[in-house]
Amino acid sequence: MTTPPPPFFARAGTWLHGHLPTRETIAANRWLAPFAPHLLNNGLWRLNRRSVPRGVALGLFAGLAVPFAHTIIAALLAIPLRANVLIAAGTTVVSNPITWIVIFPLERSIGRFLIGLNHINPAVHVAAQAGSSVHGWLSVVLKTSGEIALGSVVLAIAAGVVGYVLVSLIWRFRMARKWRGRHDRGPIMAGGAGPKNG
Repeated sequence: MTTPPPPFFARAGTWLHGHLPTRETIAANRWLAPFAPHLLNNGLWRLNRRSVPRGVALGLFAGLAVPFAHTIIAALLAIPLRANVLIAAGTTVVSNPITWIVIFPLERSIGRFLIGLNHINPAVHVAAQAGSSVHGWLSVVLKTSGEIALGSVVLAIAAGVVGYVLVSLIWRFRMARKWRGRHDRGPIMAGGAGPKNG
């Protein structure tokens, strides 16, 4: 008897299933309609060792680096990059209300570290210089936004590269296992020749 998943995971699975794009939803999207002839090209929907890793990398990058319309941008970029459209659009769900709790603080930490502010609280630093003026708080907002923007791009690039490498390795591993399985079953006679009758 199968144990049902916990309510949280059941809700998360239902949410993801409802938000994963399909060929029909992508073709029906009004922003993507002008590009439908290209997006519906069968070559962009095949699963192969090149299109799938590209789709994963593209989806991760678009989901983390682009602040809105992740699916649309990932689908459009899949055309020139020859990535699998469904994989690219579907992988953008890495950015969702559930993961934002972790993504935003991580992006800000990365951005703050890269611009040399990892040991300085920008709110305290700016408030000490400008007091509680509107200009001071605007500077805080701009600094924080800059940290998040920089961190999001760096995190998106890193996630895209890691995703591409991991999926490529998994794909090669599966192909190697398949070839070994065929070899273990014995060689196939060339030309379909069978034993000769006496």
